[in-house]
Order: sequence, then structure tokens, then C-alpha cells
Amino acid sequence: MSTDRSPQGPDRFRMGPTRTSTLVVAGLAAAAVAWLLISSFYGDLGSDLPWLPVITLAGLAVLEGYAAVNTRGRIERRPGREPVNPLLVARFVVLAKASALAGAIFAGFYAGLTGWLFVEQTNAATNDRPAALGGLIAALALVAAALWLERSCRVPEQEDDEDREPGDRETPRGRL
Repeated sequence: MSTDRSPQGPDRFRMGPTRTSTLVVAGLAAAAVAWLLISSFYGDLGSDLPWLPVITLAGLAVLEGYAAVNTRGRIERRPGREPVNPLLVARFVVLAKASALAGAIFAGFYAGLTGWLFVEQTNAATNDRPAALGGLIAALALVAAALWLERSCRVPEQEDDEDREPGDRETPRGRL
């Protein structure tokens, strides 16, 4: 009897949905790192927080939200939409998974940064709060858009799939 708990067979390498726990752990780790870095080096930075990362994160969130709406309509074959290329959907899933993780890391970083800036009572910290809060909101929007895109790439259940048992798989000769 083997004690190996890894799945066997063709489903072993199957990509599953992004786990919320992974995103939360990445965000918490990034928040801790941000808090430590900012508390150690804030006085040495000498300039305001840049807005370019905030704009970039927000732009990515908007683009992925648009891709989610467009892809869902094409997968469901709504009237006036052309069928979707399966390879494009696979690329969108990889993009969504990577963006969700990156967004969680940025959200954690901006959360740690924002938290520290609200504790610090200097004029420089007060001036940096809007950019930090904007970065947090944009990063959370990216996570939401990425998860929406990932969910939009799922193939809807087929009518004949509802009759199958959960463990059944189709083969060229019928069900297993």
C-alpha cells in the first residue's frame, strides 16, 4: 500500500481554480515585508510615492474585466459573438492565475504600507496616504478581475454532463 497521496492518472497535472488561501497567505506575507521595509527605510526614501504602479494595476484590472465579459460571451456562444479559440482561453486562464497572485502580493504590500502610513504622523506620511490607498484599491480590483476572468474561462456544463456520476469520464467506447 502506497502512502503517496498525489493523484494518479491524467488528472494529476490538471490546473485547478486559484485557491483563496494561497492569495491570503501571499498578501499577508507581502504586508509583513512592506511593514518591515517601510518602518526601516521610510525616512531615507525622500520622495513621494509614485502613482504609476497604481495606474498600471488599475489598467490591468480594467483590461482583465473586459476580457472576462468578452470571453464569457464567446464561450456561451451568445448571438453576434464569434466562437473562442481554446488556446486563447488557456492563455487567459494562465494570465488570470498569475494576475490574481501578483495582485494579492501588491494588495498585501500596499496594505502594509497604508497601515504604517496611517500610524505615522509626519507630513510626508500624510502626503503618501492617497497613493498607498489607491494602490491597495487598484490591487484588490486586479485580484477581483483576475478571479472573474478565471471563472469566465470555465466551460459551462453540457446537458448530458448532468446525467453522469461525478467520477464518470467519457471514453471513445462510452463511460468508465
